[in-house]
Amino acid sequence: MAVLSTIKENNTFRRLYRSKKCYVYPQIVVYAAKNRLGEFRYGITTSKKVGNAVERSRCRRVIRAALFEYADALSKQDKGYDIVIVARKRTAFVKSTELVAPIGDSLRRAGIIE
Repeated sequence: MAVLSTIKENNTFRRLYRSKKCYVYPQIVVYAAKNRLGEFRYGITTSKKVGNAVERSRCRRVIRAALFEYADALSKQDKGYDIVIVARKRTAFVKSTELVAPIGDSLRRAGIIE
């Protein structure tokens, strides 16, 4: 399985929030934009509206597990993209298999994978 880079800088998160590519689903919201690094990077955010610390951590784990279903395809693509996945209240109650389709759909709509 390929290793994906994470986004840690606040200014990168803010740049993605301002980007035009936003894909909204009942469980998550996905922001996407190209970067100049030539590699795929991802970030996951959960606000306190989602729940307590245990629920927020579970949301991040579930989102990360669903995203890693596409790790091989993402590591093979040659263009650099950044995405931020924002958890919503419903994310705390779904399994990672239920998030695979929305994440894949948003990656296809953004033109990151085919």
